Amino acid sequence: MDLKEVMATNLRRLRHDKQLTQEELAHRSGLSARHIGAIERADVSATVTVLGQISEALGVEPAALLTRFTTSTKSG
Repeated sequence: MDLKEVMATNLRRLRHDKQLTQEELAHRSGLSARHIGAIERADVSATVTVLGQISEALGVEPAALLTRFTTSTKSG
């Protein structure tokens, strides 16, 4: 999974956690709902500036949008 897909997954999860629509997030971040949707589908890569706008609108650190979450299994 590349970072574009990681960000898409995290953005969708964080937006849902905060119970925001794409339109509401777009308004808060100063972006278009179309652009938010394209990022969530991993159709486009977000610039560093856009990453900052989205993270600020969600109230999270930018790293929260780029962190790969893995499920690890413990053996033994």
